[in-house]
Amino acid sequence: MSRFAYLFEGLTVRRVLAVTVICVAAAGATRWFFTNTIFELLLIALCIGYTSTLFFTIATNLRLGMRREVRQVLAIVLGSFLGTILAGLARGFNISHMLTERLWGASMTMGLGIGIGCVVLAAAIIRERQARDEARLHRAEAERQQLEKSVLEAKLQLMQAQVEPHFLFNTLANVQHLVETDPPAASRMLDSLIRYLRAALPQMRENSTTLRREIEMSRAFLEIQRVRMGSRLEYAIEVPPQMLDLPFPPMMLLSLVENAIKHGADPCCECVAVTLRASQADGRLTVSVADTGQGIVPKKAGGVGLANIRERLKTLHGQAARLVLEENQPRGVIASIEVPMPDAALHAPPLVRAA
Repeated sequence: MSRFAYLFEGLTVRRVLAVTVICVAAAGATRWFFTNTIFELLLIALCIGYTSTLFFTIATNLRLGMRREVRQVLAIVLGSFLGTILAGLARGFNISHMLTERLWGASMTMGLGIGIGCVVLAAAIIRERQARDEARLHRAEAERQQLEKSVLEAKLQLMQAQVEPHFLFNTLANVQHLVETDPPAASRMLDSLIRYLRAALPQMRENSTTLRREIEMSRAFLEIQRVRMGSRLEYAIEVPPQMLDLPFPPMMLLSLVENAIKHGADPCCECVAVTLRASQADGRLTVSVADTGQGIVPKKAGGVGLANIRERLKTLHGQAARLVLEENQPRGVIASIEVPMPDAALHAPPLVRAA
């Protein structure tokens, strides 16, 4: 019998109780139109209701080529017919008597059962279609969100891949030159390059990292540049230690540091100082790179690197994050990135660590 158990799937206690309630309501609603007592009407309604429910469940689970709705209607017709016969037998009538002298009453009873059953079936079909439509909309929305997430991740990876990498080749060329002219300096530059690559490579494809890792990578980069530029470059890092583990978008701080060297320090002949700072206020984390170099040059203020940062911030945080450029005093530029700060972040006083 277990091989036929699937035919009765859905015949739950909840469904039987629902059919019972419908039968009671039908018996109460039709008592004014028949001479039968309320108990006779309830018996007839329950026989038709339970029989129709049984055949309806079997028809729903049958694996046939016929449309399910057609099977369900036929099941209600068959269930109403057999339910009417069972109700007549329970009341003491024989089948031949019901099919001859009481045929009109039996036909009317069966017709009411079919009508009520079809109304209930129509309501169930409408509800089921609404549920399917809602499920389809939920699936479509989930697929849309997943697609947007995939596009966002691909867009972020593309923008992160646009971070200017050719300084690596310049650094290697400088190492090659220093090997011949100043081996100790070549060794220091190579050590700084190794530290930079160890910090940079793991997070090239990440959407978020920590301020600590970004600062370590920027420090290694500044060490490389200081070996290259000698006494022309000084740098300092002023970051509260409690803020080092806060999340921060990858490669953005490095882009600001690169921008400070390329457009601030390199064009100048005198000593240039680069200072990295971090602060938090009003639920926002602000990380800035200040230099005392050339200053803002209008035609370079909207370069590809800064445009890349703005686009990535917008993609990650919408309007909740921004990049701000302002003039430093007495000379140079302060570039600041402001991002939303996690609620669990704690306020901490700044700690100055000079290189």
